[in-house]
Amino acid sequence: MGLKNKKWTEEEFFSERELVLNQWPTGKEVDLQDGVDYLKKVPEHKSFPKKLMKAKEEGVTLAQPRAGVALIDAHIKLLTYLQDEGGADLLPSTIDSYTRQNRYDECEIGIKESKIANRSLLNGFPGVNHGVHGCREVFEAINLPIESRHGTPDARLLAEITHAAGWTSNEGGGISYNIPYAKSVSIERTLLDWQYCDRLAGFYEEQGVSINREPFGPLTGTLVPPSTSNAVAIVESLLAAEQGVKNITVGYGQCGNLIQDVAAIRALEEQTNEYLKANGYNDVYITTVFHQWMGGFPADESKAFGVISTGAAAAALAGATKVIVKTPHEAIGVPTKEANAAGIKATKVTLNLLRGQKMPMSKELQTEITIIKAETKCMVDKLFELGKGDLSIGTVKGFAAGIIDIPFAPSKYNNGKMMPARDNNGAVRYLKFGNVPFTQDIMNFNMKKLEQRAKYENREIGFQMTIDDIFAVGKGVLIGRPDKK
Repeated sequence: MGLKNKKWTEEEFFSERELVLNQWPTGKEVDLQDGVDYLKKVPEHKSFPKKLMKAKEEGVTLAQPRAGVALIDAHIKLLTYLQDEGGADLLPSTIDSYTRQNRYDECEIGIKESKIANRSLLNGFPGVNHGVHGCREVFEAINLPIESRHGTPDARLLAEITHAAGWTSNEGGGISYNIPYAKSVSIERTLLDWQYCDRLAGFYEEQGVSINREPFGPLTGTLVPPSTSNAVAIVESLLAAEQGVKNITVGYGQCGNLIQDVAAIRALEEQTNEYLKANGYNDVYITTVFHQWMGGFPADESKAFGVISTGAAAAALAGATKVIVKTPHEAIGVPTKEANAAGIKATKVTLNLLRGQKMPMSKELQTEITIIKAETKCMVDKLFELGKGDLSIGTVKGFAAGIIDIPFAPSKYNNGKMMPARDNNGAVRYLKFGNVPFTQDIMNFNMKKLEQRAKYENREIGFQMTIDDIFAVGKGVLIGRPDKK
């Protein structure tokens, strides 16, 4: 089937579905009608879309960790601990790396070896291998909504199994789960595969079951300018809406400058709604997610809690619907359940203390919202232009041309010519524009901001700033200042 941004017909969807369900034996467990019947019985407090809508209407920011281990019983134990001891509002199932690459044979070996070792030898939960029955067992054992969080270019079978099991949210998209995660997978391929995931969610929606979809906001998590990640989120939202998705959570990864972080979330929500309505999608409910710091962390736990709490504060002041929580073990490796719970607790205290407080509009905040929206519009509108109105075709052509260019991405389909750096206040700016189609005014704004930093630090504007910034937070500061002689 050729790529176009058009809602799949039922014939196209069900024809493709036969191939998808035959990828692995557990695909045969999936029965769409059984899935619909099961999901209709899910209580409101275990439905991702309903819990997000309630939080947004009440002005509350929910806390959600990342977590996943190989075996069902151990995974249930982990999620129950994060629910009861950590106080999580929403639960994840982080999926293992073999599943992300559709290497289910190796997952099977990992499950067997984990049983022998009596500890997880996979870095997540192999949802496809455990199938609908195993994933339902997890869902029925806990008392909160579950989302599948992964990083999978081709998540079609995973989506089929997890949704039929009662998991009412799926994270990712054809750009956000390809460019930052894979080297040699074409964007055309992943856009098609994620059209399938979105069409599946849209099909459930048509049967009266709401499924939440969440484009992955942070991308590479390393100095991604807000307008770059916002442009990707808007594009993935529009592509999802065309396939019938009605509940979307757009996300953003913390950059560290408080005003820019708040501006990014507000600009993202407003502009996503603007583009959806402009393209005729008038009944899509948008919520937002703020990801706590995704870059290098201090190894010292106390310092790590400082980073976590700063992210929680930014999420609350921005009015994000939920925040993805980090742990004090980020610099070390996979966290213990206790460390994971500790990150949630620190986040929740910050959220509770700031409940009802939002950053008031100021001249500085308005300037940031305006510049982020202007930069984002340059990119998104150019994709429509390149695709002659078809956003999926425009996206493929746009990445080839470097219209959107994600810093430090492994994909060979990403241009890699754009380069970011922080300005003198720690906001992330465009240092090298590559082929990103900004107006002269926008380019001048970015360069002026970087010139102010260069003057303050008495050095040239250049890539060394970027390098210094990448390692800064791990050292306990935001901006990578040069060492004073």
